[in-house]
Amino acid sequence: MLSEEEKKEMLEDARNQKRRTNFREGKKYASGPIPFDTYISFLDNFQKIFGPFKVSRKTTITKFNKL
Repeated sequence: MLSEEEKKEMLEDARNQKRRTNFREGKKYASGPIPFDTYISFLDNFQKIFGPFKVSRKTTITKFNKL
């Protein structure tokens, strides 16, 4: 759930004409669905930049999970 501050920031961002224009321009050049191999390559490169993520050994509380 978003905090009141985050909601305010999102609404301000939505009113920003330049951001709106940038998203519309980007949509014009979208090439459609990305092949799965390309997506995996992207994730692999992302992992190389940031390195491996630390594995948490803490138990995850799952009483609020909903399907």
